[in-house]
Amino acid sequence: MKARSEHFRVHQGDQIDLQKWPTKARPVYASKHDYKKHLAEHVARLSAQQQLFYASNRHAILLIFQAMDAAGKDGAIRHVMSGVNPQGCQVFSFRHPSAIELEHDFLWCSTRDLPERGRIGIFNRSYYEEVQIVRVHPEILRNEGLRMLNDGKVWKNRYRSIVDL
Repeated sequence: MKARSEHFRVHQGDQIDLQKWPTKARPVYASKHDYKKHLAEHVARLSAQQQLFYASNRHAILLIFQAMDAAGKDGAIRHVMSGVNPQGCQVFSFRHPSAIELEHDFLWCSTRDLPERGRIGIFNRSYYEEVQIVRVHPEILRNEGLRMLNDGKVWKNRYRSIVDL
């Protein structure tokens, strides 16, 4: 079986109804043994590709793992990246912003930690927190030195900044 990534893509300008999207994808493997076999094959392919990618030193790859706590982000990173040479990979976890980070634009941490050419960067959480969590907890926005705007400009500007990034 093969995962069909196009089922999970949303293109710019698309209108989506999240209620129509399944919360669980169909498995791409028939059994646990089949899963381990597929994982080993894909890890070997990823390792070979990563060696070429690292040697070429022309581009960078960024993988963003965004999910709720206990959703399996760490386990997914550990399994998928198990065959990658650690010298060619950088993992960054984003938590509550520090005092220094609060003095900068909300995208500063993310752009500061973008991977170098030839490397694979992994964000365990990301700037999406700044439009998800902060919207639910406006006190975080106040800690950033910004006042909450009732007209929604803060959110519109943040979404635009993320899309532009």
